Amino acid sequence: MNKAIKYILLLLLFGLLILIRWFENDLFYDPYLTFFENDYLYIDSPRREVAKLVGFTTLRYFLNVIISVVILYVFFKDKSIVKFSSLIYGIAFVVLIILYLYFVINPRQEDYYLFFNIRRFLIQPIILILLIPAFYYHKIKSN
Repeated sequence: MNKAIKYILLLLLFGLLILIRWFENDLFYDPYLTFFENDYLYIDSPRREVAKLVGFTTLRYFLNVIISVVILYVFFKDKSIVKFSSLIYGIAFVVLIILYLYFVINPRQEDYYLFFNIRRFLIQPIILILLIPAFYYHKIKSN
């Protein structure tokens, strides 16, 4: 794949991640979107449908994962990176969704900040931001 096609494809994939973020209110059920925009440390947790919330959070996570894994493949052209990052995303999902469920079911004001950050890892491609430099550094060191 020549560089022009690679850069256009990466631009399109990052554009998809941006579109997911841009249309998050329309695409996903998440009462915490407006909750965390306000002064959430001093107000009560919003009403929510737990199953629906977890379902849409999971959907958003896996949309971000699919796009992120394709970005990693286009960027590095290495199937072992795809396998390893898929494993990382799988383990991260299990750990994060368990913590997320705990905070959704047991909302306490003193835990809101921690909940906010765990939720960010589920709904935003933060893991991709961590993996790209890690794999790039590994690639440089192995050459």
